[in-house]
Amino acid sequence: MALTGATGFLGLRLLVELLRRHRSVTVLARGEPDRVRERVTRALGVIAADVTDLPARVEVVPARITEQDLSLSGSAYRELADSLDVIWHCAGDTTLDGDLAHLRRVNVEGTRHILGLAAAGRRLPAVFHVSTAFVAGARRAGVVYEDELTDAYGFEGSYERSKYEAERLVHTWAGATGRPVAVFRPSVLTTASPPHPDLPEHPLLNIQRTLSDLRHEYLGPGRTPEAVLRDTSRFRVAGRPDGQLNLMPVEEAAAVMARLAEVPPGDGVETYHVVHGRDTPVDVLRQLLERLGGARVEIVPELTDPTPLESALSFLSGVFCYLRQRRRYDDSRVRARLGPPGVAAPMGVEYLLAGLRPRTEAAPR
Repeated sequence: MALTGATGFLGLRLLVELLRRHRSVTVLARGEPDRVRERVTRALGVIAADVTDLPARVEVVPARITEQDLSLSGSAYRELADSLDVIWHCAGDTTLDGDLAHLRRVNVEGTRHILGLAAAGRRLPAVFHVSTAFVAGARRAGVVYEDELTDAYGFEGSYERSKYEAERLVHTWAGATGRPVAVFRPSVLTTASPPHPDLPEHPLLNIQRTLSDLRHEYLGPGRTPEAVLRDTSRFRVAGRPDGQLNLMPVEEAAAVMARLAEVPPGDGVETYHVVHGRDTPVDVLRQLLERLGGARVEIVPELTDPTPLESALSFLSGVFCYLRQRRRYDDSRVRARLGPPGVAAPMGVEYLLAGLRPRTEAAPR
């Protein structure tokens, strides 16, 4: 069994679930194997104390998904391909507004090379491809179904487009080879585990740093937060006050994917929306922005005549555009395979903040 992206925010949790179910996992990663293994071992020591004997259970193969044959020699590539009965592809670049050419190289060509590895193996390994619910693109309302895959609505950013193209590639490969593939589409992933130097960074930490840096820059020498708040009566963000966004604990997402992988595969491509049972109101995210930014936040349908600070935040439009959504994700196939979930606890502000504060400051879950 091989896993790409094992050092990432989701990939690390997937590795935990796979090691709970299997004796060993081969990690395909860039870098010197001993250092990658040490990094993974330290991280799992923080979040999965029950997973033991790690050095003997994690094999690391130095591989680059952006390179032909994963940048392995011919013999090493054939030996790897013939040893695998399962391949999990979780690696990718998640930069929302990144350069499209670079995102295609990682997310699309990387997927092509992993599918090539799956085709080269004598064991015909099962393939599990981790995508994103945001291949639904710029569609902001209605219901998105698991079997839908269209570019008719356009995309909010280049990341969504690259993941859509990767999914299209998976469908083409499955049709050409007659091989089944399971595609997992998680929604926005978060955690209540506090930041730790040995763990992959929480995606929301970048927003927190940006807000903090801009606020300090805008304060300037001799200006106090009170003076800034007097000058800017409100900090506005364009969005839907009645909007909603699906947030999913990364640990639960990984567990759902691992359970689905144990279901006998069907024919062709089977897609699963790995989503929370309750959508999170945009107002919860508004409150989170207030707590992170230290200023009052208002969600407005359109942002006209922006203040200097609001203009300075315009480059975060690739994140704030999701505050305009009110769509929902159908997960009928997941429920059919695993049964209906229990009553899901709502994703509140304190939960979200817990994953952004150092352990000594962590809020209760």
